[in-house]
Amino acid sequence: MKIIAIGRNYIDHAKELNNPVPESPVIFMKPDTAILKDNKDFYFPEFSSDIHYECEVVYRICNEGKHVSAKFAHKYYDAVGLGIDFTARDIQSKHKEKGLPWELAKAFDHSAVISNLIPKEEFENLSDINFSLQKNGSAVQVGNTKDMIFDIDSLIVYISKFITLRKGDLIYTGTPAGVGPIAIGDKLEGYIDDNLMFITQIK
Repeated sequence: MKIIAIGRNYIDHAKELNNPVPESPVIFMKPDTAILKDNKDFYFPEFSSDIHYECEVVYRICNEGKHVSAKFAHKYYDAVGLGIDFTARDIQSKHKEKGLPWELAKAFDHSAVISNLIPKEEFENLSDINFSLQKNGSAVQVGNTKDMIFDIDSLIVYISKFITLRKGDLIYTGTPAGVGPIAIGDKLEGYIDDNLMFITQIK
């Protein structure tokens, strides 16, 4: 299982970080050791002083696919969840300045919160999923999949040109505006509509 994550997939988020709006998907990877599931606590790592939350809708791949065509892309995912792409913003900023890869800022242990996954058939419209993140009881991010620059089908087509998709892979589809720092003692709660998907305590 691998995690394929998408950067800058919401226009407002790209703008809040002073990044250009991409013309094609921005792809980075996280290893399976990044997964944090079952509402487990997140322990603030010693190598960073500026970890940010980024709440994202996540899709699970259900078939192996290479060079997937647009008309069949919907057959390659079977479930939807919610997650957090934790980012060491201080490390990322230094690496961006030097033109270096983001992995140390993005792929560290337990940097990918994942909720339980819901079969896609339970969604009335996969292109219109409301989601949100609360920090200490206050909403900090509110998004909808209709605002993604590249929707999930487009992402599957694009990614599979370069990387073979395999059953169980997870695609983190990018975050809306409102990202921000976490601190020890914070409580993060992710929602799809009014359904609580995950709780993460920062320790």
